[in-house]
Amino acid sequence: MAWGGGCGSTKLAAQGVTIHYWLQRLNRAFLAVDGVDLEVRSGELAAIVGPSGCGKTTFLNAVDGLVPITDGRLTLDGRPISKPGHDRAMVFQQPSLLPWRTALGNVMYGLELHGSLGKMEALERARMLITLVGLQGFEQSYPSELSGGMQQRVNLARALAIDPEILLLDEPFAALDAQTREMMQLELLRIWAQTRKTMLFVTHDIKEAVYLADRVIIFTARPGRVKQTVSIELPRPRALSLKRDARFLSYEDEVWGSIEEELRTAGPALV
Repeated sequence: MAWGGGCGSTKLAAQGVTIHYWLQRLNRAFLAVDGVDLEVRSGELAAIVGPSGCGKTTFLNAVDGLVPITDGRLTLDGRPISKPGHDRAMVFQQPSLLPWRTALGNVMYGLELHGSLGKMEALERARMLITLVGLQGFEQSYPSELSGGMQQRVNLARALAIDPEILLLDEPFAALDAQTREMMQLELLRIWAQTRKTMLFVTHDIKEAVYLADRVIIFTARPGRVKQTVSIELPRPRALSLKRDARFLSYEDEVWGSIEEELRTAGPALV
């Protein structure tokens, strides 16, 4: 039985990362993320949690190169991140699949844009990823013919298609019903175990973060800073029954206690 935390060298590093937004109407800068220091190790599944509006998604967007940082240093494998690149892939809350393309066609889309594989190689890789996410038999189905969970599987396969160095997940299961969400958590862990892909997962769901992650990184209330990092020393593979284990509940209480402290300090505006 394997345990979490046994990961490799640093994959993603943030040193003093600060991010401002310019509020045009108010003619002033808005501080969203303030001096974040963290690292994600190669092969690790790390989660970020924190109060609403604490800058979790903003930070993730900066890692993807969609939002510029205003101070600090953000690197992937030691290389500064300044713009989007094929070494990163984002899985958003909504699948945003192309409705005129089949499941297989949506997975191939990223490969076509990337242009690094020939048509037959791209088709073979897309079929392999469809199988990896458990959608064999649905290759020719259109998004409108798939359930929400199945669409998100396609979304995940599409992100994995370009073989990114790190997979960024922004609350990818938040729009799903409770049962489908739990099954997708299991699927993500299965895919992670098979690929050992480095993953950074943002979620509001503390139970989800503890269940999935090797480490849970807790952000303070706005502006976001790293308040605490909790190493989740629970065995892998993880069954859903683990969520009823006393050790799991203890981790959940620790993370929730840290966030609750932030909510009390920040006042009713965040509740």
